[in-house]
Amino acid sequence: MVKTKDSILLAYQNAAAAQSSMIKTLKENLNKVSLSRLGVFLLEILFVALIISFGFSMVYTVLMIIPVFLFVALVKKQTKLQRELSYANQLLWVYENEIQLIEQRKNGYQDGEIYEDENHPYVSDLDIFGPASLYALTNRCSSREGMDQLAEKLHTASTREQILARQLAISEVQSHIEATYHFRAELKSHGQEQLAMIKDKLTRQLPEELKFTHKPFLRLYTRIAPFLSIGTLVLGSLVGGWTWDLLAAVAIFNFAFNYLHIKSISAVYDGFSGSAEVLGSYANVIRWMENIQWKSPYILDLFKQEHPETKGSEQIKQLAGIIQAFDARLNMIVGAVLNILLVWDLRCSVRLDQWHQSASNDLVHGLKRISDFEELISFATLTHNHPEWVFPEILPAFGLNTSSMGHPLIPEDKRIPNDYTLAQDPTVDIVTGSNMAGKSTFLRTVGINMVLAFAGAPVCAKAFQTSIFSLVTYMRIKDSLNDQTSTFKAELNRLKMILEMVSKVPDSLVLIDEMLRGTNSKDKYQGSKAFIERLIAEHTPALFATHDLQLSEMEQDYPQQVRNYHFDIQLSEGEMNFDYKLKHGACRTFNAAILLKQIGLSM
Repeated sequence: MVKTKDSILLAYQNAAAAQSSMIKTLKENLNKVSLSRLGVFLLEILFVALIISFGFSMVYTVLMIIPVFLFVALVKKQTKLQRELSYANQLLWVYENEIQLIEQRKNGYQDGEIYEDENHPYVSDLDIFGPASLYALTNRCSSREGMDQLAEKLHTASTREQILARQLAISEVQSHIEATYHFRAELKSHGQEQLAMIKDKLTRQLPEELKFTHKPFLRLYTRIAPFLSIGTLVLGSLVGGWTWDLLAAVAIFNFAFNYLHIKSISAVYDGFSGSAEVLGSYANVIRWMENIQWKSPYILDLFKQEHPETKGSEQIKQLAGIIQAFDARLNMIVGAVLNILLVWDLRCSVRLDQWHQSASNDLVHGLKRISDFEELISFATLTHNHPEWVFPEILPAFGLNTSSMGHPLIPEDKRIPNDYTLAQDPTVDIVTGSNMAGKSTFLRTVGINMVLAFAGAPVCAKAFQTSIFSLVTYMRIKDSLNDQTSTFKAELNRLKMILEMVSKVPDSLVLIDEMLRGTNSKDKYQGSKAFIERLIAEHTPALFATHDLQLSEMEQDYPQQVRNYHFDIQLSEGEMNFDYKLKHGACRTFNAAILLKQIGLSM
């Protein structure tokens, strides 16, 4: 069955409804457990009152112990239900976010504004980052590293081999799309920097911080301390007298020995505090990645590591167990008792060192794969949500051939598709037309779909064949008061950057929207003409949008290198109608006079 946008939206809505029902049930169960805890507590008070009133007896003592065990069991049950509720809420958020994206184009994930760069060859002009951008439409990453990797894929074109490999990988991840929602739910509640912090802790900080545990006496004493403490405790219970003094001496030594290393212990623990739950979530997503028999070479390459037989999910589970034990120090009373009797913090530090030496390198690979999969899942979800989009064919030689190509950021009901083909030999295609007729949007449509194609993602078209181009654009040129740069100077700087790029990069494709706006019409025409002639000399293909009809006359001088296209308007009873369809030839109908007349100015 071929999926449609409506069926995909309905599936999300059904999943969200089912999740909401589950959350309601979990809340009801939590309330029941809370009431049961209160009842058990009151029952315990009743039994204590009976003992006070009637004195100790075996029956009352047994009755008093039973509620204690029940209370502990109910606490564990409540903790489990709270974890399930938290996860259920995160999964609901994932479904609701997809619904919101389809219906309103609003994404709860980051929009990538921090990656905006006006000096980049194309990202600012093509709406790659920031509000209502391609990144905002695509991003499903919770970690900073995942977001960075996604941004990198939109920043730079991959090679043909990499693109083809990524297409297979994204398609394979999409085939497990239901599981990816759970993957994202596991990560959503954790901080953006958490993954990077743990990786940095494992690779850079811990090796230095754990050196104090390598002392032979410390290793020996952490092994025998529990036996020494428990032995003297049992001896004191049986013998009494001086043996209690021996227990006290052992306890004082344990406390002093632990306190002597408290600074080193705290340095080891710092960065892991309270992270057992986070590590548990990472273990779950790593286990999911490990349990699927991946086939695409791109994904299989992500699993290459020093010891391929080891499982990162087991290693991180072991680490989570050590950190959970280490977290006992957060409770002052429990931590004090454990350290006095068992030198608990030191034992945890030694266990962490043993784990680090045997497992940390492989685990770092596993943690790295989380961000790799976040980036792939982002594109896989985009693919799933837009079944009408296609994976482009990446040509080995120069060429571009599109059918029904639309702008991915324009809603489907407002999007007007166009066909466009670049000849076998590079040409400068001059696009003329009225204001608001669609010239700028068309240039951005070509560029943004190429960005998707070069990231290995599907494009907004029925068919799309392209070779690898190095995109460079000239569209939104702004002055800068801070840099004391006028609009004209900013334009010259951009032109210089483009000319340098096309002279060095043979596969450049230039997209220009209305060049040299900051100067007079004569200089604008002459500068534009000279620039087009330079592109022709460099054999650089370009799309050149302009209002200047004189430039369209260059086709007569360069019939093999220059082609004319246009967007026009239809006038009916003084009203302007736009069809936003690309047509051959230069434009002959303009609307400036009509627009000026509408605001009270006649020409």
